[in-house]
Formats: sequence, structure tokens, C-alpha cells
Amino acid sequence: MSQTVEQVQWTVRDLEVLPQSEGVRYELINGELFVTRSPHRKHQQISGKIFAALDAWSEVSGLGEAILAPGIIPSDADNVIPDVVWVSTARLAQIEDAAGHLTGFPELVVEVISPGEANIRRDREAKLKLYSVQGVQEYWIVDRFTQRLEVYRRDRGQLALAATLWIDDQLTSPLLPGFSTSIRRFLLI
Repeated sequence: MSQTVEQVQWTVRDLEVLPQSEGVRYELINGELFVTRSPHRKHQQISGKIFAALDAWSEVSGLGEAILAPGIIPSDADNVIPDVVWVSTARLAQIEDAAGHLTGFPELVVEVISPGEANIRRDREAKLKLYSVQGVQEYWIVDRFTQRLEVYRRDRGQLALAATLWIDDQLTSPLLPGFSTSIRRFLLI
């Protein structure tokens, strides 16, 4: 007689009772718990440079805000902390709660790959699906190991790979009119 074991479905409420430790991040994607350590210094530097570029453009354009490592809690089964996001002023007014968490997804999400198969699968598969289903308009996956940035854009209702940019390429986005920066600026650290 075979026995079926059901996958445990975690909720945002379950996270409240887990031990809190600096350097440990808990994320939920469709009720699945992901636990990660603080990223490598270079990962943080890349995130910071991307944030700085988006923040500088946002200051000039006045169209929105770049946010570093925001908590996004759209449902009881989903709670993620992307490395960087950009959200328009109008969208931010709709999705920010009193605690400063985002209850919906911004237009642009950026993840910097951490080493390890589980981390790579989370960013390239689980988060890609979540961001696609949740209406994210653009998703950047930054890989410091292969020195590339993949741009996924909404196409026919889902996120699809639109471009793979290498160290000598320029990054632009239809979401960010006039924004342009070299990939080199992010990846050479």
C-alpha cells in the first residue's frame, strides 16, 4: 500500500513564528518555503549599483521609485524579497500598505543570481512564474558568473525572454523612457 505525502503549504502567518536571525531570509512562493542566507558582498554591490542607476533616473524623470530589497506580500501564500524593484508613482499608491510592504507587484523586478542550483531554480523558474502570473511588466535576471543580464518582458500575457545582454551592451527599457546604462556598470566589480 503506497502512502501519499502532501506538500506542506506555508503561509505568511507561519513566517511570523520562525526564528528571526539577521542574514536569513524567508520567502514564500505558492506556499513553498525558501530559506536563504545573506548574499555575497558582490551580489549586494550589483544590487546597489542597479538601485543607484534606477534611483537616479527616477529622480530626474519623477515617474516612480526604485526600492532596494522590498517585502512583497500579495497573498497568504506568497511573500518575496526581490533584490531591486522599480514602481511607478501611481502603482505605488495602489500597492503600499501602512507598514511599507508592497501588497502587489511593481512594474519592474530585478533579481541577482546567487550560486547554487536551488537559488538559480528559484529565480529562473519559481519567481519567473510568480512574477508572470502577478502582472510584472519586466523582469531582469542578473548573472555575475556569466556576466549577463536577461530581460524578460510581458508578451501575450506572460513574461518572455526579450533580450540577453552582455558586458558591452546597453540596457534600455520601454518602461523607463530615456533610461540607458551599460551592463558593464553593474557587472564589473
